Amino acid sequence: MAVNHPAGGFPGTSRGREVLVSSAAAQAMDAEARDWSFNSFALVEAAGRRAAQVLAGSFPGLFEDACPFTVVLAGTGSNAADAAVILRSLILGGLAAAERSLLIMARAPAGQSPWSEACNSLQKMGVRAFVFSVPAAEEELRKRPEGPLGKARLVIDGIAGTGLQGPLREEAALPARWVREHADHPLCIAVDLPSGLFDGWKPGMPVVDADAVLAIEPEKRCLYNPAARSHCGRILHVGGVFPAALTEKYREAELVTWDYCRTLIPPVPADSYKYSRGLLEIRAGSPGAAGAARITARGAQAAGAGLVRLLVDPPLYPVLAASASSVMVDWTGREDGPSRFVPDALLLGPGWGRGPDRSLDDALALEEQGIPLVLDADAIFLARGRVFHGNALLCPHPGELAAYSGIPREELLANPGPALLALAAEKKAVFLFKSHVMIIASADGRLAVVDGMNPVLAAGGSGDLLAGLCAGIALRCPAGPDLFACALAGASLLIRCAADPRIRNRFTDSLELADIAADLAGRAWLPAPEKKHE
Repeated sequence: MAVNHPAGGFPGTSRGREVLVSSAAAQAMDAEARDWSFNSFALVEAAGRRAAQVLAGSFPGLFEDACPFTVVLAGTGSNAADAAVILRSLILGGLAAAERSLLIMARAPAGQSPWSEACNSLQKMGVRAFVFSVPAAEEELRKRPEGPLGKARLVIDGIAGTGLQGPLREEAALPARWVREHADHPLCIAVDLPSGLFDGWKPGMPVVDADAVLAIEPEKRCLYNPAARSHCGRILHVGGVFPAALTEKYREAELVTWDYCRTLIPPVPADSYKYSRGLLEIRAGSPGAAGAARITARGAQAAGAGLVRLLVDPPLYPVLAASASSVMVDWTGREDGPSRFVPDALLLGPGWGRGPDRSLDDALALEEQGIPLVLDADAIFLARGRVFHGNALLCPHPGELAAYSGIPREELLANPGPALLALAAEKKAVFLFKSHVMIIASADGRLAVVDGMNPVLAAGGSGDLLAGLCAGIALRCPAGPDLFACALAGASLLIRCAADPRIRNRFTDSLELADIAADLAGRAWLPAPEKKHE
């Protein structure tokens, strides 16, 4: 089986921007595909073959020495058919063997369907199959202790998929738990979705824990809901199944990466000077939180801000003035005369506090005039009840958004997309929801996801750095920034920094991440050096 594909080609390589849909939209798209003469048999065959190629290419060590003992867990729908075709493709490609494979079914197929045909072909090829019950599984182990059930290295979960309308029944989830308990740490691969996951899933509902998901295009939004994300393991894109025009028609959100998002921001012209790259005013820090101000300023510099003016409380001035390189540090209350500094963008909130001396009034007046305004941390709390004018970006983490919106934190983590879109429309602002998955919503209905799942960022200061990156990027957009695009670029840049080889597998701090961000942003947006003629 050929498993190598050029970057950007099918079946599994991402182009940096993928369509995300709800389960309902996916089902509607499947129905319309039949009008395009893509019948269910052809779609299942294409999806299964592509998924098998992605699986083999993503876990080459699994197939190196001998065909792995493989167990397929099958429900009764399209996911069961996809899982069966994956196994059949692996056998045909020499990566699995019928005598080392087992098909465990919820019930025997009946009638003519992609699932019944795939099941029949596997059994004709010599794959053993049985309808799951605990006695039947125990009998299989007793009769064949050296067989696939006892020595499974690969488990393919095809129990339930996008057709699930409510919580998975406990008895439906039992085969997956039972097999994993009786095998020696098998690799569990879910087809399209871990069984049990659906748009309305909440923590506590049954779900199969997958080591990886073969996410068949268009990918499902619920995979990236923060509360569900840890059940999905690696999410592997499977493309080349549907026409791009059809998937685009049903787009509800998009999954984006740095490779795509960096193209949304214009490069720095070669004839730039500091004022053309913009002046950012940052109001941040308070006694005990001077680090937040320093990290935020460094993030803005890393993103390409021409000038950064850091406005702090008088007690912080001597500390930050002596250590903030290339940053203008000033203190609040200083008399500078009228409009000595007119900012091109504002950032308020990191480590700022919520005391009676904190006010957003002048910043909101500038936002109304078209000046980009980024609010983080304490400034988000102070902005409750305010409505913006399309020039604001708010960067809350789950606790901050819960306090701001009144929506329980657990509800936000289970499915933040609808709440973010509603808030963005109501407040006329862009929202960047910070968690182990970043979700960005705009007032015009755009929704995007930047996948994260990197504990390098689970440390104080990473949110301050993100706010600085977003503000520095917004500052450099000469025709007035699209703050949605700026948020995508800032979030994806931070996620990319956390995966950089220079800090892989070790703990770090946000200032080191800022140095990496400066390097990546410079490569993306500074003019390439001219090549000398030899």
